[in-house]
Amino acid sequence: MGSQRTTTLGAVLAGGAGTRLGGGKAMVQLAGRALVEYPLAALAAAGIEAVVVAKLDTALPPLEVPVLREPEEPQHPLLGIVTALRAAAGRPVLAVACDLPLLTPGLLAGLAAAPEPLVAAAPGGDPQPLLARYAPELLPDLEAALARQEPLRRTVAALSPRLLTDADLARFGDPAELLLNVNDPADLERAGGMLGSR
Repeated sequence: MGSQRTTTLGAVLAGGAGTRLGGGKAMVQLAGRALVEYPLAALAAAGIEAVVVAKLDTALPPLEVPVLREPEEPQHPLLGIVTALRAAAGRPVLAVACDLPLLTPGLLAGLAAAPEPLVAAAPGGDPQPLLARYAPELLPDLEAALARQEPLRRTVAALSPRLLTDADLARFGDPAELLLNVNDPADLERAGGMLGSR
């Protein structure tokens, strides 16, 4: 992709416990591959350099990208985003939850190229902070919110994000499919069926 390559760093966030899936969410198998491999493949296809952000004890499959180990505390979804922004050395970060296996390269490329400081997917009008692009200048605000243990959604709302609505997302596919979040065995089954029909 050469000159098309974005400066945005893709950060696949794999620090969650995944208790409803029996733990180790990043390693959960979907159609013969670990869950974390799906967003990484979509980022690679979009020409976006990627890292995985995980806790020290997070089990991961063999990966071809760097792994950033976040501290054990605090247990907060903002920690992965802050860890990635600190490591990105002044580059924007596209945060991607590891449990979104049906993302497309087009959607990720669109988010990565967005000019606004904060852009988040908002299927059904519901902002998704773990599928969002964060500009480096937001780091001090995010660090302050993390220190206060502020809820992630409230933090994002306070930063006046541009939200990608269903109409925006529909350019890249069915929003309900693109943003299918695998949280339990039923979600895993649905994702497998959707993958099979692609």
